[in-house]
Amino acid sequence: MRALRLVQFGEDPVLQDVPEPVAGPGEVIVRIGGSGVCHSDLHLIERPDAASLPWRLPFTLGHENAGWVHEVGAGVEGLEAGLPVAVYGAWGCGRCVRCAAGIESYCEDPANAPVLFGGGGLGLDGGMASYLKVPSSRHLVALPDGLSPHAAAPLTDAGLTGYHAIRRSAAKLGPTSTALVIGVGGLGHLAIQLLAATTPARIVAVDERESALALAVELGADLAVHAGPTASSEVRAFTAGRGADVVLDFVGVDDTVALSVAAVRPLGDVTLVGIGGGGTRFGYLAVPFEASLQTTYWGSRPELTEVLALAARGRVAATVEVSPLADAPAVYRRLAEGKITGRAVIDPTLG
Repeated sequence: MRALRLVQFGEDPVLQDVPEPVAGPGEVIVRIGGSGVCHSDLHLIERPDAASLPWRLPFTLGHENAGWVHEVGAGVEGLEAGLPVAVYGAWGCGRCVRCAAGIESYCEDPANAPVLFGGGGLGLDGGMASYLKVPSSRHLVALPDGLSPHAAAPLTDAGLTGYHAIRRSAAKLGPTSTALVIGVGGLGHLAIQLLAATTPARIVAVDERESALALAVELGADLAVHAGPTASSEVRAFTAGRGADVVLDFVGVDDTVALSVAAVRPLGDVTLVGIGGGGTRFGYLAVPFEASLQTTYWGSRPELTEVLALAARGRVAATVEVSPLADAPAVYRRLAEGKITGRAVIDPTLG
């Protein structure tokens, strides 16, 4: 089968022929119907320093995956061929306290996980191929009726990651609160919908692209602000000088982190989701009093079930652009150029 493979950190991925996977004991083979193109992949593709990651090359890209059960290995129960499923992407040891709670992204025994701090598409073969080997049936979540793999795939990361960040600050997102979303890309455009669906807070969106700001308003933002030197003052003016109760930074470069700190309210939360490599000075008077600064990585299996349920009810939907596997290298180039609106999805069944 054909697969989009990362052969060398810092170099473009290439399409190669690889053997079809076979299910061993406890494993499941998923026929892929949709695999999301994620901006975090660009950090592997474009940055030679990614070689410091504890992953062996080559491997197939694609960590946002959905499709249908194709084959089950010995000992797997409760799954039948043809069942539509989404793949929970963080693959931990399955036995530690964090894994038992369903949040395998924070596995506390990574030495006994299939791969260190990753999963399919992040250190192991992912879903940009016809078939994906999943090491355990616990990583599969049945798709609700009416939800296609195209719609579900981006929710396994782009939706789940934002949802997790929102839920951890749920107590600060009441009717008088304001949430600030920085970056209306693949994750940010879903976060706006998730905020609108699960909280009564007002929503402010910041981006440098006019098309992204227009999309933000369409999806439920109360205010769209152009990124720049006046952004923080516009946020404070909208909040009567108080600032945002919760800031979700889906970019993570120095400028957006600085905006996050400048715009957050005392006692508020700043959650850095984007992996742009930016930071800020933390110290007394460097941030508003009792403002909390945190980072997140992915979310939990129970939260993925909740995101899929919201999608099935029409409360959240990724803006999706679908392409065949043969076009995947070009899609990644367009993503790097900022030419993708919403989320790109690769469907290996096309073409």
